[in-house]
Amino acid sequence: MSKQGALSTASIDEQMALISRGADEVLLESELRARLEKGKPLRIKAGFDPTAPDLHLGHTVLLNKMRQFQMLGHQVIFLIGDFTGRIGDPSGRNATRPALDDEAVLANAQTYKEQVFKVLDPEFTEVRFNAEWFGAMSASDLIRLASKQTLARMLERDDFAKRYKEQQPIALHEFLYPMVQGYDSVALECDVELGGTDQKFNLLMGRELQKGNGQAPQIVITMPLLEGLDGVQKMSKSLNNYVGVSDAPEEMFGKLMSIPDSIMWRYFDLLSTKTNADIDSLKATVEAGANPRDVKFELGLELVEVYHGAAAAEDAKAAFIKRFQKGQLPENIETVDVSVGVEGKAIANVLLEAGLTASTSESYRMVKQGAVKIDGEKVEDAKRLLPAGGEVVMQVGKRRVARVSLN
Repeated sequence: MSKQGALSTASIDEQMALISRGADEVLLESELRARLEKGKPLRIKAGFDPTAPDLHLGHTVLLNKMRQFQMLGHQVIFLIGDFTGRIGDPSGRNATRPALDDEAVLANAQTYKEQVFKVLDPEFTEVRFNAEWFGAMSASDLIRLASKQTLARMLERDDFAKRYKEQQPIALHEFLYPMVQGYDSVALECDVELGGTDQKFNLLMGRELQKGNGQAPQIVITMPLLEGLDGVQKMSKSLNNYVGVSDAPEEMFGKLMSIPDSIMWRYFDLLSTKTNADIDSLKATVEAGANPRDVKFELGLELVEVYHGAAAAEDAKAAFIKRFQKGQLPENIETVDVSVGVEGKAIANVLLEAGLTASTSESYRMVKQGAVKIDGEKVEDAKRLLPAGGEVVMQVGKRRVARVSLN
C-alpha cells in the first residue's frame, strides 16, 4: 500500500478545473464535486493491460491525469490487468484479439512498472494486479458475475454491435471483459476510474456493478486518444507517428518540436503538469506575437526531463538549436505549403513541389547521393510517404532548404 499525500488547499472550483482539463467526459460532474466537498481522499484507478512492452506518450495521457490527482492529495491505484490481459480487450476492435501467454504478460507488466514511475510518484501509488481477486474466483463465481448482465446489454457496445451486424465472429470470452473490468472497481472500492474514450462502456459497467454490490458508483472520466506527430491519426507505433517514452533525449525533443502548432496546446493539456494558469500565460505570449516554436521548447524540456532528467533535456534543446539555428541552416527559412492528401505523399514528390528539386528524377538522385535531409536526418528512401498535418525542414545539399507545411 502507498502512503497518502496531504489534500490540496485549492478551492473545489480550481480542483474541478484541473481534473476536467483535457477530459472528454466527466460522469457525473455533480457527483465528483460532492465527493471533493467532503474533504476526504478519493481512490482513483486506471487499468492497463500489459499487451506490449513499451509505452508511448499516447499511453501516458491517463498517467498524467493520475499524477494530477496525486498532486491534489488523492490515492492513485495503478492496476495491471495481468488477468484481463489473458482475455484480450475487444474495445474498438473489429476482430478477436489474441490473448497473451503468462510469460508475456508478466514480462510486459514488469516493464510497465519501470516506465510509469517516471510520471507517477511511487511513494503515493498503489500497484495492484487483478489476478489477486480473479485468480481466487471459482467457476461458479465467474458465472454468477456473468449473470449480472444480458446479451442485449453487451450488444449495445458499438464494436460488438458492428461485428454482429457484419457477421464477424465474437468469442464468448470477449463478453466477459467488460464484466471483469467493471468488477475491478468493486474489488478496489474505487471513487473514480479513468480510461480512454473507447473504454466508456467498460467504465460505466463498473458503476453498475458497484451499485449491485452496495457501493457508491464511481465517477467515470474518459480521456481522448492523443493525436500523433502528424496531428491527425491517433498516436501509434504502427503509423510511425509516436514519441516513445524510451526514445533517446534528442530524438524525443526533436519529435516534439515537429508537432503541428494546431495541436500544441492539446499536448500541454494532456501531457504537461503545468497549472492551468501557467498554460494560459503561455497562450497569452503566443497571442502577443511570440514564436510558437519557443513555447514548444517549454513542452520539449518538460517531457524530456520527465523521462531522462533535467540535464539531458537541456542538452537535447541545445543540440536542436545547434542543428537548426546556428549555422547548419539559415536563420530565416522559407515556409512552403505542400498538399499530400489523406494517404500522404512520397518524399521525392514533396521535394519537387516544395521547389527543392527540378524533377522527381533529381529527387531520387539526390536521395541516392545522401544529399537529402529531413529535420536534420539523412533520407534513405525517396518513396517514403510523408503524412499530412506536420511541418518538416527539408534540405537538399547545403543551400536548398525549406520549411514544408504538409497539408
